[in-house]
Amino acid sequence: MSEIQTHSRIAFETDCLTVPIAALLPVRPPRASVKASHKYLQIRASIMEIGLVEAPVIARIADNPDNFLLLDGHVRIEILKDLGTLEVECLVSTDDEAFTFNKRISRISAVQEHSMILKAIARGVSDEKIARALSLHVHSVQRKARLLDGIYQEVVSLLKDTMCPMAVFEILKRMKPLRQVEAAELMIAANNYTVAYATALLAGTAANELVSETKPKRVHGVTPEAMARMERELARLQESMADLQDTYGKEHLQLTVVKGYLVKLLGNPRVVRYLLQNRPEYLEEFQAIADANSLVDRAA
Repeated sequence: MSEIQTHSRIAFETDCLTVPIAALLPVRPPRASVKASHKYLQIRASIMEIGLVEAPVIARIADNPDNFLLLDGHVRIEILKDLGTLEVECLVSTDDEAFTFNKRISRISAVQEHSMILKAIARGVSDEKIARALSLHVHSVQRKARLLDGIYQEVVSLLKDTMCPMAVFEILKRMKPLRQVEAAELMIAANNYTVAYATALLAGTAANELVSETKPKRVHGVTPEAMARMERELARLQESMADLQDTYGKEHLQLTVVKGYLVKLLGNPRVVRYLLQNRPEYLEEFQAIADANSLVDRAA
């Protein structure tokens, strides 16, 4: 047996390179409006407070050794220019293709941000320093640090990777733990993490599932009758979701087995000819099942 050799190419040069900022040629210069954005101000505040956390990525230009292509870090470089910095330490990519570095925008969820702030506080970083680094008010940092006070741990696990606004957690805190879990599952099922949807879930929550609210809830523009109807509909929706969770796995397995059998069956010309002549309606249904990608396709 011949030995198979695989060759991999390193993505970056082994050493960082300090280069003049004036020698960097951006592949996509930032729009003028970027400097007015909150994200720009946050990055600027972070650089001023704790320095550059992530090095920009550059690539060498074969016929121009004095200049470099700036692949990633355009906003950081603009900020350093504004601050009067002349040189910057960069990672040197062995590939001059910028799409790899810019195809995704990484955003952290509210839960992840909360965790980062708590870790910084645990290491002795003051609220004021964190606020300066994030370009926030001190009370905003303190609010983010208290984000999960009163939130059931299972809810944290469900929502930790979602882009769920802070205000949604404030709404969930008004519910008892089991209702928090139900509300989180409904948001995930609907892929809707807006404050408006969370408020609707709160409005549809029975009084005995709320933490401290004993009097009937009032929502502007919603009559008590409509509120009661919403509560009943949400209760039915939750029951339907529970039933689906109990049966989905079994039904999906059955569909997979049936689909495999029908694909094999319809591969036989004699069977297809018989169905076409005697049971064309069966053939149509069998073909639809064989072509279905999921239970969703069959339900559509």
